[in-house]
Amino acid sequence: MPQITRSHRTDKPLLDITMISHGTLGSVDLQVSRRFYEEVLGFDVIQLSPVSILLRKGSDHTYVVVETGEQSRMSMLDHNGIDVASRAAVDAAHEALHSVKDEYGIQRINPVMEQHGAYSFYFRDVDGNWWELLHGRSQGYAFAYGEGRDITGRTDVDPADMEHVLDDEFAERLLGGRG
Repeated sequence: MPQITRSHRTDKPLLDITMISHGTLGSVDLQVSRRFYEEVLGFDVIQLSPVSILLRKGSDHTYVVVETGEQSRMSMLDHNGIDVASRAAVDAAHEALHSVKDEYGIQRINPVMEQHGAYSFYFRDVDGNWWELLHGRSQGYAFAYGEGRDITGRTDVDPADMEHVLDDEFAERLLGGRG
């Protein structure tokens, strides 16, 4: 059941972590995957082992792509977000992916939509990994940490009536309800 959580922040967490550095994606065939990541998404790619490559684009956060020989079990909700500079770039990317869908084994391309403050679409790559290509804010979702959108501990909000707090209009109503 959806719920509003309460904070467990502490000045001394159990682990002294400094950053989130990477994630992991699966690959059926590393050579096929690498071609997609370089030719289609334009990622920086390096190979450090016979069964894995590293990806990055625009930051030091990396993905390790490991050849498993199997399709990813990732669902669309488990997607990876990649940002473009404009709404027109979203539309152009949507069209471009449709034009090379068969060549690069792209399994699915969803329609473009407006949601939670972003203009975007989802697609599933050759390995079954889901991606959301979007135009949103310049710093991705990082803006939300500084704008008071955190609903932690709010008892005045009914989760059943909530919309996505990244949607500016809903966030304004939510923030205006604080008393």
